[in-house]
Amino acid sequence: MTRHRPYPSDLSEARWELIGPTLTAWRAERRSKGLTIGRPPEHDLRRIMDAILYVDRIGIPWRYLPHDFAPWETVYGYFARWQQEGVFAQLNGLLRQFLRQKEGREAEPSACVIDAQSVKTSTSVLATSQGIDAGKKIVGRKRSIVTDTIGLLLAVLVTAASVQGSIAGTQLLDQVAAEHPSIRKVWVDGGYRQHLVEHAAALGIDMEITQRQPGTRGFTPIPKRWAVERTYGWLMLHRRLARDYEALPTRSGAVIHIAMTDLMARRLTGEEPELLRVLAVAFERVWARAVPHDTYKIR
Repeated sequence: MTRHRPYPSDLSEARWELIGPTLTAWRAERRSKGLTIGRPPEHDLRRIMDAILYVDRIGIPWRYLPHDFAPWETVYGYFARWQQEGVFAQLNGLLRQFLRQKEGREAEPSACVIDAQSVKTSTSVLATSQGIDAGKKIVGRKRSIVTDTIGLLLAVLVTAASVQGSIAGTQLLDQVAAEHPSIRKVWVDGGYRQHLVEHAAALGIDMEITQRQPGTRGFTPIPKRWAVERTYGWLMLHRRLARDYEALPTRSGAVIHIAMTDLMARRLTGEEPELLRVLAVAFERVWARAVPHDTYKIR
């Protein structure tokens, strides 16, 4: 294979060792079943993933991929297939377990946080998949995510911005309860309705609504919810997520999985950007001063 000048978003050898086995197993399974994307595969899976990470990090349209990658139609074809078959979600789950264990935690969490973010959309997004967030005055989509207490993604749901948080939260709780039965505690903000608390209780999950103290001004971390807010900050480092460019909400969710996969792989291999490390330490110090010790035991 012809050598190329690497881009900053390209996978290093160490990160490819984490991600490569899942993609290689996916291709092997398709071959064993006689399934292929068009002609027999001629493109290197690592370069396909490099191209997807390039779009995710730089934010360009698929058609604007540099010519040293595979044709954009091929790259997008793999992106769409991996989204449909849950490959990105699988990678996210695998790396999350690795990272939690590296930090001395159980592979599966016992507590989580739910939050939503409304974002504007591009002209390529169908009007039928958009809406108006009346509270934030944003026309676009809403990203609802569930993270563990260190900010790692457990579930994501992209909807029209007009969808109420409690409706999206109900779907996310059902997904979390099914995929992560160890979850017993969840924190949300004041925008979630009381009936969601009752739904969580029916699933065996204790939901706590946390809000800012009356009269509070300026930036003040809210107990436990700061972790998910920080995750949204991480996601904004990937320019494809600065606005929702994806035609389908499910593809938009896949881009979030890709961003988190990239972040966790870099952290596992010690390649995390220095800026993220500095911000993480600063946030931890602010949090330690602003929030009293929480006695709820989490893992």
